[in-house]
This record gives sequence, structure tokens and C-alpha cells, in this order.
Amino acid sequence: FGFPLSIFFIVINEFCERFSYYGMKAVLILYFKYFLHWEDNLSTAIYHTFVALCYLTPILGAIIADSWLGKFKTIVYLSIVYAIGQAVLSVGSINDLTDHNRDGSPDNIALHIALSMIGLILIALGTGGIKPCVSAFGGDQFEEDQEKQRSTFFSLFYLSINAGSLLSTIVTPNLRATECGIHTKQRCYPLAFGVPAILMAVALVVFVIGSKMYKKVKPQGNIILQVSKCVGFAIKNRFRHRSKEFPKREHWLDWASEKYDKQLIAQTKMVLKVLFLYIPLPMFWALFDQQGSRWTLQATTMNGDFVGYFLFLFLKLTLFRPIVNPVLIVIMVPVVDYLVYPLIKKCKINFTPLKKMTVGMFLASMAFVAAALVQLQIDKTSPVFPAAGQSQIRLINLGVAPATVQFQPQLQSVDVAPNEETGYMTFETSKLKSLHIMSGFLNKTEPLELLNGQRYTLAFNWSPLGINSNFILDNITSKPEEGQNLVRFINNFPFAVNVTMGDMDFGRLSPLSVSNYSVIPKQDWSFLIRVSMPVASCTGLSRKFGFGSVYTISVNNCDNYTLDVTYFEDIAPNTVHMAWQIPQYFLLTCGEVVFSVTGLEFSYSQAPSNMKSVLQAGWLLTVAVGNIIVLIVAGASKLDKQWAEYVLFASLLLVVCVIFAIMASFYTYVDPNEIEAQFSEEKKEEDKKDQDGNEKEAEADSRM
Repeated sequence: FGFPLSIFFIVINEFCERFSYYGMKAVLILYFKYFLHWEDNLSTAIYHTFVALCYLTPILGAIIADSWLGKFKTIVYLSIVYAIGQAVLSVGSINDLTDHNRDGSPDNIALHIALSMIGLILIALGTGGIKPCVSAFGGDQFEEDQEKQRSTFFSLFYLSINAGSLLSTIVTPNLRATECGIHTKQRCYPLAFGVPAILMAVALVVFVIGSKMYKKVKPQGNIILQVSKCVGFAIKNRFRHRSKEFPKREHWLDWASEKYDKQLIAQTKMVLKVLFLYIPLPMFWALFDQQGSRWTLQATTMNGDFVGYFLFLFLKLTLFRPIVNPVLIVIMVPVVDYLVYPLIKKCKINFTPLKKMTVGMFLASMAFVAAALVQLQIDKTSPVFPAAGQSQIRLINLGVAPATVQFQPQLQSVDVAPNEETGYMTFETSKLKSLHIMSGFLNKTEPLELLNGQRYTLAFNWSPLGINSNFILDNITSKPEEGQNLVRFINNFPFAVNVTMGDMDFGRLSPLSVSNYSVIPKQDWSFLIRVSMPVASCTGLSRKFGFGSVYTISVNNCDNYTLDVTYFEDIAPNTVHMAWQIPQYFLLTCGEVVFSVTGLEFSYSQAPSNMKSVLQAGWLLTVAVGNIIVLIVAGASKLDKQWAEYVLFASLLLVVCVIFAIMASFYTYVDPNEIEAQFSEEKKEEDKKDQDGNEKEAEADSRM
């Protein structure tokens, strides 16, 4: 096909590197929350700090490559740093590294945090540093007359990016979902981070193997530094000549004319006009990159019970993961380019690039409104736990007769039907002293010693000898993480029994005693419950527990070897379906298509040919600043409701959208090629004049 053989190594390198980056990033927020046990806000803050670093370091990488080491050495050296960072992060996620007492929890969490942060800093330096170099290095491999092959290469290059990100988004969450460990089995973060580390090492090896085939262009100076120096000199020179005795110049950059040529100044003016329009853009990225933080955490509180395993796997692992869904992008780009835009053109609407970007920002804002509406529904179904100075008590009547329970001293009375529960009731801890149970002609007083902020269950039944009761500390202060379910059993037989469910053994339970909670391994499975009694055993099939539920199961009776059980809902399962996230992802993806793709095209069309890299650096910088905005807004807002934070971000972007629309209305489109052609003609005329002058001087000298 006329390609240099070296291109093969570059494309494979990019595929492996993108697999490594997106694979690690896909489970990063979950690692922060569930392994390091950071709260949502801290996890979000560190996640966005990392992403910001990844988009700040490309400027450093471009300067190093163009001014010092060259692209090849920069890629090799920073890839080594990158691979070391991935390896350090993987080692830091090994639970057994400090779990000396083998209780399943790290004994020195500070060491794991330190290793993780060192690893992430090295990764940010590596991935950001090579980001501007690899594609440009690939372009260097072609000759000037190979424009068609170079264009095809860039298509293959970006295909390798999407293939690597899509594959890793499916693979690494599955690797994390497996259980591994020497002493205790837990989510396998070492494997989820280890495979990307191996892929990064493979990327480095593949790239180095092709070393002798590469065309290596020597560093020729960085245009970003030249532009920065030109701007700096103009500002400094203008400040020196600020008195009124010096005449004003048409543009403040014209103060650089004493040192820099007119063409560089004119090109810098064009670039600064575009960079000025970049000022509002970080707000879009502030919302966009929350797919990997807030939206992923939102998905963990939802019902993931999709119809059919493969549909579940596809939706959960592609739509609801922390990167832009490449599948939606692949679908929406051609739909927008070949259907939406032509229809708008037929309607004779002047849909300029800046108007498209404004629409993209509006769609992203609406995506967060959709996210807020989903969050409101989630909050409605979320359990309310006792606040400071409060306790909650639930009553379970396991007897065959109705009962009345009085909360002393004279707080309230509650009737409880047989085999029913009341749900949790909230009381001020200091005011509640005892419970008085009355059933038929029997009664019993249960003295209380309550702890602040805790939930309790009073389970009781009655026998000819009186009322039996057990006041139980539930010790549950939040919904189970990652959609897991917790189950415990209470024995309602008049004798001790052994209880098992599937492979889980809940031990021997005496009458009215309760087991500890156990995690149910599969949300969408039913399990065989077996109760072993002194003379026989009974079995029954459990219900499916859904996502994020907690149940107390009472084993009551055995009829013809069939077990009779009652389910008491300690915490209701997640009822808001993950599919309700599809609208917000769809809106944000549409926003990305008309904002990001159009923005890059607009920037390149308005930039001089030798300053594309300046705008590339500026564009990446807006992504970094956007992630910093998330840190500032989330930290300063102090909103205790997640839906309110979504509305805040949506409102901010809507305001910025209006500001950007006003700025865009004053922008005048230019043709850089035409301006450069004018300078080229002027230069030719000057050169011709100089040549004519030299010829005349030579002729005069010859006459003398």
C-alpha cells in the first residue's frame, strides 16, 4: 500500500498505550472508593486532579520533543516512566502487601495511598508527555508526495485509539470483578491495573523494535515557545513605552515588531483570536469528564438487572463506564455529518462552526439536567439513616398473635400484626428508655441502652411461658457498596438449627438469635436455603435479592420438608434502572460530536499552517482547566445533595454557553492560507527588489 514499514510499529504502540490508559482509568474511581475507602467527594477530587495533570503535561512533552530530545527519544523515555507508573499503581493495589493479620483489610493504608499517588503522577507525566509526539512522529515517516498515505495513516491511528479504548473498557472491569488474593479473596485491582501495565510495556518494546526503520527528524525549536516569547516581548515593550509621548499602534502585538518579523506577529494575532474564544470552553470539559467520576458513582446506586446477560454485559460495561462510549461516537458522527447537518443546510440555516459549538455546550448542560432528574429518583428510594443524637428502631413480630409495643416514657404506641414488621422509626436517643411489649394477656418490658446514629431491630414472639424477644444492633450505616446484597437469618424455631444458603454457612442459631450479615455473591441468582434440625432438614429456594439490598430472613416452619421463610427488608434494593442513564449519555455524546469535533476543525481552519501545535496545546489546556473547575466548584459549593450539584454545573455551563454565543457573534472568520499567501507575495517582491538593487550595485561597480 506504499506505507513505510515503521508505521506498523507506531500503530501497534498506540493501540497498546490507549488500552493501558483507558483500561486503568475505567476502574480508577472505583479503586479510590472501594479499595482506598475514600468518600465520593475525595475520590472525585483526586480523579479530576489526575485527568487535569494528563492534559497539562502534553505542553511539556511537546517542548521537550521539539527543543531538546526529539520525538523518538521523548516517546521512549517517557514511555519508560509511564510503564513504571502503571507497575507501581498495580503493586499499590495488592491488598496482601500490608495485610499482615490476614483480616482482608490493609494494615498500612498510607503505603497503598503513597504508591498509588506516585504511580498516577508517573502515568500522567508519561501519557501526557507522549500524547503530542506519537501522531506527529507517525506523520514524519512519510515523504512530501505521500499525502494520501499520510491521511490513511491518521485514520488507522485514530482507529487504533478507539479500538484500544473500547476493548480495555470491556476487559478491565471484568478483570476487576474477579476475586484474587493470597489470604483473602477480594476485587482483583492488581490484575485490572497489571494488565494495562503489561500492555504499556508491550507498547514500549514494539516501538523500540522499529527503531532502525524510523525517519527521525532533529529538534528544530518549539513554535509554542516562539509564540510565547513574541507575546511576552510585546507586553514588556508596551509597558516600557506606556507614556503618551509614544504613538499608539494598531494592535498591542505590534509592539513586538522591533524584534520579530511581521509574518510571525500576524500569525500570532490569528492564534490569539482563537485562543480568546477558548476561554469559556473549560466549562464544557468540567461536565464532560464527570462521566468517569460522578456518573460512574451514580450507576453504582442503580438497578443493573438487564434482561439477558449479554445485554447486561454490553450496557453495563460500555454505557456506564468512566469514558466516552466509543460505540455511541461511531454511531453519532456519521448521523450528524450525513443526516443532521445536510438537513439544516437544506433549511437554509447558516449553521457556522461556532454555532455548532454553542449547541454542543447546551446539549451537555441538558445532559446534566437529565442526570439531576435521575438522581432525584434515586434519592427518593435511598434509605434515611439516623442523624447525630438519633437512633432508629424497627419491630418484627414473629409470633402468631398481634402485639402492641409502647415506647417509654410515653412516646408512642405501635401495633404490629403477626409475621409483619414496622419499618425503621426514628427517635432522639436520650429520650427513649425502654420498650413495653403487649400480646394477648402477656407483656414484657425491654430496657434499652442505645448508641447514637445506630439502627436496631426488636424481634419477638410468644410461647406459653411468655414473650421472647431479642434486641439486635443492626450495625448498618449505609447501603451496600457496588450494588452488593447483604443477608442474615433469624431463627424462629423453638430449638437450635443450622442454616446454610448456597455455599454460605450462617452457623448454628439458637431460638430467636440472629446471624451476622453475609454478602450475596450474585445479585440475579436464587439460592437453596437449608435448615438442619436435630431430626431432619428442610429446604427452600430463596428470592432474587436485586441490587444494593439488605434482608433479614426468618426461618419459621418446616412443612413436609419444605421450609417456610419470611423476608424482612432492612434496606430496599435499588429500584431506579441503569437504563435511565442512557438519555444523559446520549445528550452528552451528541454534545461532544458537535462541540469537540467541530471545535478542532474550526481551530485548525483558523490557524496558520505552522501553528497547529499551539492550538492543539491550547485545546488540551482547556480540558485540564475543566477538570480543575470540577475541583473548585465541587469543593466550594458545599451542597449535600448530588442532584443539586448536577443542577449547579448545568446552570454554570448554560451561563457560559450564552457568554460564548455573544463572543462568537463578534468573531470574524479568516483564511490563514490567503494571509500567508499575501506575506509570501510580499516577501517575493522584497526579495526581487533586493535582487534588483544588488544587480544595479554590481553594474555600477563594474562601470567604475
